[in-house]
Amino acid sequence: MKPLVGAMQAWSCTVISAFAILILSVLGLLFRNNHPELVGGDEDPSNGPEVAATIFIAVFIYAGFLVFCGLQGLLHVRENRRGAIAL
Repeated sequence: MKPLVGAMQAWSCTVISAFAILILSVLGLLFRNNHPELVGGDEDPSNGPEVAATIFIAVFIYAGFLVFCGLQGLLHVRENRRGAIAL
């Protein structure tokens, strides 16, 4: 099977997706627990769990990017081991 994207793009997407998952997961947990710095204080009505649900949807999308781009990168590694000529 041939890779669909270049090696640099695949590995860059993998690294960016990993950092996005980490950062967005922390933000989602803080919103889910109605952290006062993010939802405007203790006395305001907060919609932190709704925001957290949206953030976790983005985490799942980035997880899909991580899997796809990681597999593309591994295809490039496998192709280079077989002696393919990169143009």
